[in-house]
Amino acid sequence: MIKLRPMLTQEYAGYMAYFLPDYALEITANYDLSPADALARAKGEIAADLPDGVDTKGQVLLSVLDLDEGLVGYLWYKPDLPEKSAFIYDFHILPPFQGKGLGKVALKALEALLLKQGITQIGLRVAADNARAQGLYRSAGFRTTGVNMIRRIGSR
Repeated sequence: MIKLRPMLTQEYAGYMAYFLPDYALEITANYDLSPADALARAKGEIAADLPDGVDTKGQVLLSVLDLDEGLVGYLWYKPDLPEKSAFIYDFHILPPFQGKGLGKVALKALEALLLKQGITQIGLRVAADNARAQGLYRSAGFRTTGVNMIRRIGSR
């Protein structure tokens, strides 16, 4: 059984240990930046988006727990109560627990949590090269609403 709970301060470092390198790889692959520049960009974005870590107002960081296994993943979203929507910034099931259906169950748990808050829509962005995540989101009922595109111009 999956449970979502607020991320503990002591879990935040573990989350960042996964998130920053993973996000930097995505930036490198999709925005044509060097690994060092991508990591610097990822760190800068996190400093801006989560200046107070788990206590950042307007952002929700959750730990995904399996009652038998303990911590199995992380989920970060931002609610927009006036719009009755939430935007998922990051959702990750730790590698030893992937492929077991926990992601889909965790998304259902998130839906239930958000519905209790009056939120009726969930949005997210998924990297073009992340077929596994795209498959999960499609199987959970998400649909594509647009495509982000980029072209680097000029010299570096």
